[in-house]
Amino acid sequence: MTLVILLVELGGSQARFPLFWRNFPITFACYAALLCLSASIIYPTTYLQFLSHGRSRDHAIAAIVFSGIACVAYATEVTWTRARPGEITDYMASELGLLKVLETFVACLIFVFINSPYVYHNRPALEWCVAVYALCFVLAALTVLLSLGHCTNMLPIRFPSFLLGLALLSVLLYATALVLWPLYQFNEKYGVQPWQTRDVSCSDRNPYLVCIWDRRLAVTNLTAVNLLAYVGDLVYSAHLVFVKV
Repeated sequence: MTLVILLVELGGSQARFPLFWRNFPITFACYAALLCLSASIIYPTTYLQFLSHGRSRDHAIAAIVFSGIACVAYATEVTWTRARPGEITDYMASELGLLKVLETFVACLIFVFINSPYVYHNRPALEWCVAVYALCFVLAALTVLLSLGHCTNMLPIRFPSFLLGLALLSVLLYATALVLWPLYQFNEKYGVQPWQTRDVSCSDRNPYLVCIWDRRLAVTNLTAVNLLAYVGDLVYSAHLVFVKV
């Protein structure tokens, strides 16, 4: 995709691109930075430590190093091209747009850790949390797509008001998830093991599997991260509506 962006820029074919080009490069760069960052963290912690010393381990270390370099490069691009304070620019280059990218990316990570129905099946409170993750992801992704397609004027209300309502709804929903998920995942009263050492699935250190307890903890932490992102989104959106308008 980086090569495609480079070819479009060099060929001056931005007008023929199906998406609003001014929003696309920074959106891709932000997603790419987050992807490379997650790969640089997940790969060594779940795979590299189980490799014996040799050529395969050296190749894995080299891959991690280059992934880190790519992350820094993409993050630098985002820093250089994002909007400066007081500058009038497109939505995806603003703090709100970058927060939307973070929110959708963290939601995707949550989906990775809850891909096993065993984590939440037949527990209404946990199924509610999964519904919260899915609904907020769809709404955030829709916002990104509307901005990329330059279709924000199709909304029945003004775009800043839409962002404010969406952020407020997401904060309220994620707040319930942050309470319910750890309550029903780490409380012995609900038939779960509160400590990793008591979880049978964590006794077998398989490099290709993440045990159930670790999945529960990861989702809890990611829920907190996304709630903070949505709170920041709410603050910026409120400032946009009530102060700048």
